[in-house]
Amino acid sequence: MPTVGVKRDLLFKALGRTYTDEEFDELCFEFGLELDEITSEKEIISREQGDSKASGASDIILYKIDVPANRYDLLCLEGLVRGLKVFKNKLEAPRYRRVSPANGEPQRLIITKETAAVRPYAVAAVLRNITFTQERYDSFIELQEKLHQNICRKRSLVAIGTHDLDTISGPFTYTAKPPGDICFKPLNQTKEYTATQLMSLYKTDSHLRHYLHIIEDKPAYPVIYDSNGVVLSMPPIINGDHSKIALKTKNVFIECTATDLTKAKTVLDMMVTMFSEYCFFSALITWFKLSSEFINRKVGINESTEKIAQLLTRMCLLSQVTGVGDEIEVEIPPTRSDVIHACDIMEDAAMAYGFNNIPRTTPRTYTVANQFPLNKLTELLRQDLAAAGFTEALNFALCSQEDIADKLGKKIADTRAVHISNPKTAEFQVARTTLLPGLLKTVAANRKMPLPLKLFEISDVVLKDETKDVGARNSRRFCAVYYNKSPGFEVIHGLLDRTMQLLEVKSARGTGYHIQAADDSTFFPGRCAEIFVSGKSVGRLGVLHPDVINRFELTMPCSALEMDLEPFL
Repeated sequence: MPTVGVKRDLLFKALGRTYTDEEFDELCFEFGLELDEITSEKEIISREQGDSKASGASDIILYKIDVPANRYDLLCLEGLVRGLKVFKNKLEAPRYRRVSPANGEPQRLIITKETAAVRPYAVAAVLRNITFTQERYDSFIELQEKLHQNICRKRSLVAIGTHDLDTISGPFTYTAKPPGDICFKPLNQTKEYTATQLMSLYKTDSHLRHYLHIIEDKPAYPVIYDSNGVVLSMPPIINGDHSKIALKTKNVFIECTATDLTKAKTVLDMMVTMFSEYCFFSALITWFKLSSEFINRKVGINESTEKIAQLLTRMCLLSQVTGVGDEIEVEIPPTRSDVIHACDIMEDAAMAYGFNNIPRTTPRTYTVANQFPLNKLTELLRQDLAAAGFTEALNFALCSQEDIADKLGKKIADTRAVHISNPKTAEFQVARTTLLPGLLKTVAANRKMPLPLKLFEISDVVLKDETKDVGARNSRRFCAVYYNKSPGFEVIHGLLDRTMQLLEVKSARGTGYHIQAADDSTFFPGRCAEIFVSGKSVGRLGVLHPDVINRFELTMPCSALEMDLEPFL
């Protein structure tokens, strides 16, 4: 959940009254939020960097408030205050309308075909006659950053640019050019750079270097010009210094470039609606129609149609009774992009009614809760395997292709592995098909520990399965390794016998379990056995091949056991 930091005194001033910490915590709970922390800038710096760095920092009390991830309208002081005041019936739910410029000529943003290969979408708006104070300006900038980190996915989906409209002239052009052809003075710099030079300059910038990868490999970079050829921005990296906004700015031009048009529109709506009280702007509204019976039934209450309309209005969803049966027409403002279904409206009605006020009822269907059998078996085995002297490990479900194929002496095509379409790192390319690489990497990371190392893991692997609707399935596996100066095959074999004893499977061909010699490139020739239960193969054990041991940077012999647990349910 995103966390919004607001100054307590500024918040109370905007709300029109003061609260004790306990009272405001209760108000947040009623509104579906959580007061996460009460702190100050000085306390935060002291905690993170030490007391010496905190000297001179502000002692102003800050409220850290957790908001739902889809409530982008609560990511700044303005939206938070507006929502709380409407909820407490101190303010009418705002209605948004389209406003044309005084001269009747709206600004235009022209998008050229060159952007299709790098960042194809762009939307824009103008905030006119805005009045900034230092607090409003800080909130405006902070909202951009919050949106960038949340819905914008660190600028990869959407990037926001804000400009002083009085320093530039439309129409504006959004295009893409080779990096060597783009030259301008970036924000807070003293000279002009080409786009190529900027990418080198910002590789050491603690803030901007995280966004360079979005476009650095593209043959053309996106750029926005005004009618005079002035560069407004090179999204998603940096704005131009020429059009930067300041406290004295009166008209703000906002542009959002994106790879997702829907999210670009949502972000633009948030930027203009959050600061609507300081200026003029335009926006679009949508409507929902639903019945009060639906809300009563889903929430578990029995309220009149008029009462439910009032509850929804408290949540900034202006509602009215249509007079057609129990139908309610709900106005969805541009601030509420999280409302995409009638269930979202029902949830807001429940929140306004108060979750603690919903009467408790006995469920109509009686069921007896029980632990999932596979998990129950897993938990029981974990306890007894630990009692047998083995230490449990827990490894990542994702790994590299090399871990499950090359290092084990196998081909990746034979592993039935599920591949990640766009892996961020070579360490997480596929879902693991075996638990063995994870345990061997754990041994390698703990080679300095006293010998022997006896580890086990009981977790899921993922295998391709065309019979499943998603094309893959999970399989619960048990794996153990023994690492010492000698292979210790008898130790692993003894662990197998103990496991079968716990599973109440006798050692017998046909009806019980038995092992027989097998060939496997992961294991040393002649030192591998296949495990059969009731005539069906469930796993293998043996001494690992020296090549496998070397590939995992180990220097001593190792025995391993891996088997499927699901046949024992």
